Amino acid sequence: MKRIGYSFTVFVLTAAVITPVAAQVRVSAQVDTDRYILVGDTFTFYVVIANSDKPGQADLQPLRQYNPRSMGTRTRSSTDMIRGTTTKAMIMTYALTANKAGRVTLPSLEVVVDGKTYHTNPVTVNVTKPGVDIEVELSEQQCYVDQPVLLTIKFYYSDNSENIRFNIPVLASDAFHFENPDVLNQQVKEIDLGYKTTVLLSRDQVVHDGRQINVFILRKILIPKSSGPIRIEPITVNADVPVGRSNSFFGPQFRYKRFTVKSDPLELTVKPLSDEGTPAGFYGLVGRYTIEASATPTEVSVGDPITLTIKIGGGSYLKPVRWPALEQIPDLAADFKIPSQKASPTISGGVKVFTQTIRANNDEVTEIPSIPLAYFDAETGGYATAQTEPIKLDVAPTRILTNADLEGTDFTPVNREVEVIKKGLSANYEDLDVLQDLSFSPVAAMTNPGYAVIWAAPLLALISSMLVKVVTHTSPDKVAARRRRQACGKAIGQLKKAAAASRDRQSELLVSIMKQYIGDRFDRTAGSLTPDDCYDAIVAGTDDEKTAGRYREAIAEFEAGRYAPMEVDINVGRIRDVVRLVRAVEKKCRR
Repeated sequence: MKRIGYSFTVFVLTAAVITPVAAQVRVSAQVDTDRYILVGDTFTFYVVIANSDKPGQADLQPLRQYNPRSMGTRTRSSTDMIRGTTTKAMIMTYALTANKAGRVTLPSLEVVVDGKTYHTNPVTVNVTKPGVDIEVELSEQQCYVDQPVLLTIKFYYSDNSENIRFNIPVLASDAFHFENPDVLNQQVKEIDLGYKTTVLLSRDQVVHDGRQINVFILRKILIPKSSGPIRIEPITVNADVPVGRSNSFFGPQFRYKRFTVKSDPLELTVKPLSDEGTPAGFYGLVGRYTIEASATPTEVSVGDPITLTIKIGGGSYLKPVRWPALEQIPDLAADFKIPSQKASPTISGGVKVFTQTIRANNDEVTEIPSIPLAYFDAETGGYATAQTEPIKLDVAPTRILTNADLEGTDFTPVNREVEVIKKGLSANYEDLDVLQDLSFSPVAAMTNPGYAVIWAAPLLALISSMLVKVVTHTSPDKVAARRRRQACGKAIGQLKKAAAASRDRQSELLVSIMKQYIGDRFDRTAGSLTPDDCYDAIVAGTDDEKTAGRYREAIAEFEAGRYAPMEVDINVGRIRDVVRLVRAVEKKCRR
């Protein structure tokens, strides 16, 4: 309901209960409750002074938490057709801001009219929380230099919300290195929000503030470069949220309102690493880490392969964890052959898994020694070294293979696993008749049917393409002319389809279609066109600056809606305007 219309109705209802004989001054308060009042909304509060044409002085102190602002005072008259009397009233209008959700009671106000003090009635309104909210948290409030800290952003939004845009200032900060957490869920997507790094995004449905609601969860690893306090600036999210719904022939129609939610700033305290007691093998891991190892098989002969598996855990970010330096462990390097080739590690179950094949050098080896992992423990504030448990081995001796072993003339077993091959190499054939002539002859290849297919197929394809070229007489000029003729119809067909696209893609589609039409119609490269380039092309082709200007403004506006957090109203009528604009350009070109 409009303000003036509502005020007049309030006055009429108030005046109707007043006896015209007494003509007593009465003061009341009213609120326009004919629409949603959301947290952060400005709503209208009325003070109605009936049977008076003198303005009053209202004490707004009880409403100070709602930031009251006067919107002016006006006089209204109402005539009772039965009694033939006219009643006047003064209506004082104020704008209040809803600052919390729930059932809110606006207190009584003192109003002085012509030297007398009156009190308004309390008014109760329902303030609804908008269908958006934001939570931001850090995995640590205090950390050390180079310690990974997980930033988690949760944006709650209602169904049918559109045009959601994030502004995350910390991602533009020079105080951190940025990495993505290790992905453990296939539903997680990597998205680009326009910064120099990407963010991992997942979507879910949760219960928040007592209601089922959708949530976007964004995660990013922050690695501080230097010590000292770091302020994480507030993160804001803009979204079009449905605040009303109506049904029509085309289905549910939503009324949207643009909302902005903003997080509180966060403070991260970064401490320097200690310079004392740095252990050997420390390469910068900060946090708390675990390491364990297993091997299979554990009963082998000298030289047999042993698969060594090492698992390192320590939080949601394991990218800094390197391959354990096995060759730098003295007992391991002395008793085992360690290949230089290494398989790529994997992340599974919250641990980083390294797999390597090693071989015992002698039968005196009884175990795989402990494997250390040095790191800075962020909980204790000092350096620590985690170690695996030694792995017991049973290594059997083996003998050196002789020519007799290889030829199969000696049937003595080699070791516990190798079986005797009775014939061995002595079973080889020695007659020259087993050899086959595989020499290649170009002349023979030309006459061989199998080779003829190979060289004849490309030749036939080349001859066919030349014949098609000669028959159709296709030239670049004809291709360009056909492209110009079809430009208008192609663009209009695409514009009609764009009406059914989602709201967050319509701006992008309209920009692409309008630029492609100019590219096709005026032999330009569509991808490099700017709104000014389109203007110049239309003016040069039609000499119509007015139409060219409208075309330029339309593209500029749609591009603004595509890249900037602003609201661009795109509906069927707007797309029809673009269709008429394309047809106008086409008509001018054909004159």
